[in-house]
Amino acid sequence: MSDNKEQTFDDHVASLSESSVRISKDVLAVISGIAASEIEGIAGMSGGLVDSLSEKFRKHDHRRGVKVETHDQAVTVSLYILVEYGFKIPEVARRLQANVKDAIENMTDLTVQAVNVHVQDVAFPEKNREVCDQKPDEDA
Repeated sequence: MSDNKEQTFDDHVASLSESSVRISKDVLAVISGIAASEIEGIAGMSGGLVDSLSEKFRKHDHRRGVKVETHDQAVTVSLYILVEYGFKIPEVARRLQANVKDAIENMTDLTVQAVNVHVQDVAFPEKNREVCDQKPDEDA
């Protein structure tokens, strides 16, 4: 009877090898959004109309402006960003791509096939925005 209750370590490992871990696209999007927030020169993420409306009803969502597609063990991420005025867009995009790729691969062991960056707008500092928003003198 004691033989039936006894389980070896090898039996336990064999049963775990049949298990799986699935990581949702939402988790991959959050990892990508947090990695994006770490990059200097990114003013924010652009999520479109649906995200703008839903943002009013919830706290900051790191998935905003992030689209994730998965194919087997490969991941493709598309990021829709706002770049701060004065930063070199290609450099910001390259740093963003590298940071997102590293974050996903280090945290999940998945392979990042591509990180696509879509620059949606340039954000101006508040003091420059005030100057741009002023109407020219009509008397001139």
